[in-house]
Amino acid sequence: MDKMDKEILNEIQWTFPLIPKPYESMAKKFDLSNQELMQRLVTLKKAGIIRQISAIFDTRKLGYKSALVAMAIDPEKLDHVANQVNKHPGVSHNYERNHEYNLWFTLAVPPGSDLKTEIDKFSKLAGIKKTRLLPTIKLFKIGVKLEMVEEKKSDIKPSEEKKKIVETKFIATEEEKNYIRELQKDLEIVERPFLKSAQKLGITEEQLLEKVKLYEETGIMRRFAAILRHREVGFTANGMIVWQVPDEKIEEVGSKLGSFPQISHCYQRPVYQDWPYSVFSMVHCKSIEEAEDMAKEIQKQVQVSNYKILFSSREFKKTRVEYFVEHEFNIEDLITA
Repeated sequence: MDKMDKEILNEIQWTFPLIPKPYESMAKKFDLSNQELMQRLVTLKKAGIIRQISAIFDTRKLGYKSALVAMAIDPEKLDHVANQVNKHPGVSHNYERNHEYNLWFTLAVPPGSDLKTEIDKFSKLAGIKKTRLLPTIKLFKIGVKLEMVEEKKSDIKPSEEKKKIVETKFIATEEEKNYIRELQKDLEIVERPFLKSAQKLGITEEQLLEKVKLYEETGIMRRFAAILRHREVGFTANGMIVWQVPDEKIEEVGSKLGSFPQISHCYQRPVYQDWPYSVFSMVHCKSIEEAEDMAKEIQKQVQVSNYKILFSSREFKKTRVEYFVEHEFNIEDLITA
């Protein structure tokens, strides 16, 4: 990648023009021809750097229930359990982390389904010693942006403002589900990328784009953007920083953590007797040392003395939840001798 590629990746992770010819608009911003910009994006996709360009929806606003799940598993059974967990269509991220709780995955279930029922399906697997269900109590921030240009790295300080949205209730009609199914697909790199989707839905490009803008204004869609493959662009230290925060300070600490540009996710989650950490945050760095230094700097500013960083040592699964395309999951069908 040259500097121009990195500048383009910085832009497309966060801003994507919701107009009939978005790539043409981006090309002008970088003083490139439309063809050159599209060719660069095609090359970055083929190289596996861009995973997908699509709408990024808010799971909960679509009526889904989701949770982070931590499991303590016998090390010799870890691979088998992880592979079975991966087969659940609601599991999008699944990692081995350096802790007694060595398997961490996210699970989302559609409206009408029950999270605990789905988690209990895994209990038949041998080797699981403990399971901790960690649903979101409060969301402070979600939104990964990997800083590709070294010189543009932000200072480690709480400088970001929270995006304002118009609160509304999403009703999952068949029409709305069709829009969501189409917009979550990977966008083609062609001159008019929204045209085919609009035609498939039986509406005009403008009508589709108006719908996308409405989803963004109401927070149903967090943003329309490119998702990068972290490791392929050098961000190999995926650190989950967990903080033991007194109840009365959770709101203050969570809000402050969420305003650090370096933190991509920040949530309040339940505590357990063997898991006292109530606030979870994520950082993505190029080395473990960089992440540890960053955590120390953040700790000084939030003034929470007890924290821990859990690094992912293996990535078992990383994908996007496919909304409104569910299939029944039955663990008995998957377990092999």
